[in-house]
Amino acid sequence: MAVEQTRRQSRQSSNQRRRSRPGDDVGVIPVLARAAREVETAVQRGPLKPANRARFQVAALLLREERARVKADSSLTDAERANEQKRLDGLAGILAKTAARDTSLIAMLSEDAPVTAAAKALRRDLLLAAGVELSPDELIITTEPKPVDKQVEKQVVPQSVRQMQMSNPFLAPDFSAVQAQAPAPTSRLANWELIEPLFRSFEYGAGGGAASMELPEATSLTTHGDLELMRHQARFVERVRRGHRTFLLADEPGLGKTAQALLAADASNSFPLLVVVPNVVKTNWAREVERWTPGRTATVVHGDGDDVDAFSDVVIVNYEILDRHVGWLSRFGFKGMVVDEAHFIKNLKSERSKHVLALSRSIRATSPKALFIALTGTPLINSIEDFRAIWQFLGWIDDKKPLAPLMAKLEETGLTPADLGFFAEARRAVIDMGIVRRKKVDVAADIPARRIADIPVELDDELGRSIRAAEAALTKRLLDRFARVRAIKPDATDEELIRVVAHAELEESKGQETGENVFTMVRKIGQAKATLAADYTAQLARSVGKVVFFAKHIDVMDAAEEHFERVGLKSVSIRGDQSPKARQEAIDAFTTDPEVAVVVASLTAAGVGLNLQAASNVVLAELSWTNAEQTQAIDRVHRIGQELPVTAWRIIAAHTIDARIAELIGSKAGLAARALDGSDEEIAAESNIQLEALSGLLREALLAD
Repeated sequence: MAVEQTRRQSRQSSNQRRRSRPGDDVGVIPVLARAAREVETAVQRGPLKPANRARFQVAALLLREERARVKADSSLTDAERANEQKRLDGLAGILAKTAARDTSLIAMLSEDAPVTAAAKALRRDLLLAAGVELSPDELIITTEPKPVDKQVEKQVVPQSVRQMQMSNPFLAPDFSAVQAQAPAPTSRLANWELIEPLFRSFEYGAGGGAASMELPEATSLTTHGDLELMRHQARFVERVRRGHRTFLLADEPGLGKTAQALLAADASNSFPLLVVVPNVVKTNWAREVERWTPGRTATVVHGDGDDVDAFSDVVIVNYEILDRHVGWLSRFGFKGMVVDEAHFIKNLKSERSKHVLALSRSIRATSPKALFIALTGTPLINSIEDFRAIWQFLGWIDDKKPLAPLMAKLEETGLTPADLGFFAEARRAVIDMGIVRRKKVDVAADIPARRIADIPVELDDELGRSIRAAEAALTKRLLDRFARVRAIKPDATDEELIRVVAHAELEESKGQETGENVFTMVRKIGQAKATLAADYTAQLARSVGKVVFFAKHIDVMDAAEEHFERVGLKSVSIRGDQSPKARQEAIDAFTTDPEVAVVVASLTAAGVGLNLQAASNVVLAELSWTNAEQTQAIDRVHRIGQELPVTAWRIIAAHTIDARIAELIGSKAGLAARALDGSDEEIAAESNIQLEALSGLLREALLAD
């Protein structure tokens, strides 16, 4: 009955939607084509995952809806209707071939097949991406809660934890919880919506200066282990020593956030301490505990936790296995919690975010004076909304309003969101809750400068000629699209049409691993540059010493390693499929073995928790689509401990789209620069680089035409 009702609502709403006219290269069909191709590619690789099975079902459902709409649309001419039906027939053929490869999909083609909540949500998202106006019933997706018993089945309790619980079955009571949970008095701001104004206060950025709380001077830079801290590190630890307990530590990468977090826990005696980290840095965190807090012990949770030592001072667990351990971790009696690379929890709907927030709430309930630190050099990836989960982890807000400590600070301002000065004062109130943001240029004067130098290379071989031919074909396709859309929308400006055409091309290109498009072209350029970049790296290594070689694709890394072997250079590799142990062994070899001249690292796999300051030269063989990814790669070398100026050499394929992408990356201002550093620069979404590259190609072609 529910399935039939869903289908009836879909049919009714489809008749009410405003869709683009046929031939627009926008609307449902290009989005549907992309979904069908993604499933086709996935089924060729092996067994389909649930997400792709849902995508197949939604593609079949939208295909039926679109057929019905085309058939009933009286505004279409016979020729337009025939053209639309021909396009839909082609998509139906793709789905049929896909189902023939995986026969379990055939049942999903039935009109009676049950539609899951995940499929409904995906259908909604695809229609929104196509620019379709949806009814309220279609926008709101109701989901069934997860059965509790299945979640319980995942839970494990390591034997060492049971032994610890038996030896100490009662947690020491903390009576301060009674006062902390007392109801807050009715306030002047009680009826105001405050979360969105708080976010907006950071978008104005430059008016408030750098987003960093005042920190006291430290009396000493020496630690218990006789290591020297830098001044900015010591000041942070001193603030903890004086009683502050919640921090978003957003120092730029390379300024020693791990050491600051551990020393803060030591200064506040926040043990046992829970540390949640990406999988690749678990081993490094255990080493850092030994280095910065001698006398404290650390245990790393692997798998089901069979080798956990529950009597350790620091428990280190990675995001990916939290679902198995969240039960006993929430009852363990931690006095502090650190979340490394905290931007990993920005999606509040993800399971790992839910687990992290649940753990923070349980620790806060039993120990209101616990230490909470969120570590990330890039707290904002897409929007100011990325703050939401981090602020909830720190106990500054819940899902609806500021909590008591932050509300008290806002009350002290005497202002409301309707007052002119509210945003500046609200921003300062949030910063004083514990945002600490320092840039290398401000606090690490003894870290040498860094620079980015571009090395243009000519692609003169057969592959280079094919790349230029592919770029010419892409440009011609864009021009043809432009002409078709111009005929349909004669009153639109050139710039409006350029954006429509570029967006349509980008949507159709996503998920395509064959054919000529912007993604396959960039990959071919990377392949063509691989040996040239490796040869330049070899020359660098022979003249200046150790070099870090970054690439995006495995085949480029393979080609580079083969070249280094041919020319007699020893190299090690850091890749995404490595175990933490293998990764650490590669780092140690590069750092300590004088025979290892080059580390070949994946741009994505090496973005977190990597210290490669044994080198001062970085070669970027392939360009990233984001400035943040490029910066993180360079910061693996440009960090505390570096004694030499750092140069990043970008290998650019001259006279190709590669040069345009390099220019676009350099022009994008990071969101953090405005929200955290007080910059006046305009915010530009880095995810739009592909779109800008295509728009630029078309724009130049139109000028030359």
